[in-house]
Amino acid sequence: MRIYVGNLSYETTEETLTELFTEWGEVSSSTILTERQTGRSRGFGFVEMSNDEEARKAIEEANGRDCEGRTLTVNEAKPREERSGGGGYHN
Repeated sequence: MRIYVGNLSYETTEETLTELFTEWGEVSSSTILTERQTGRSRGFGFVEMSNDEEARKAIEEANGRDCEGRTLTVNEAKPREERSGGGGYHN
């Protein structure tokens, strides 16, 4: 299951995120999204857990928890929406 983790401190690392979620089970991967130009954290990321039961427990218990001075927003990630090619002028 893919888990959305929001309201992260800009100093939070993927390693910190992995450590936090291993409290509830095995973490397959963790990713923090960054600004393309600056490389600075966008303040949210995703954690992937292979066991759905452990993932649900993690969502329940991590949501609202303090991490590096920030109150986390944690929920099941929604599937990515397809983006149209867009951008540009059309006659």
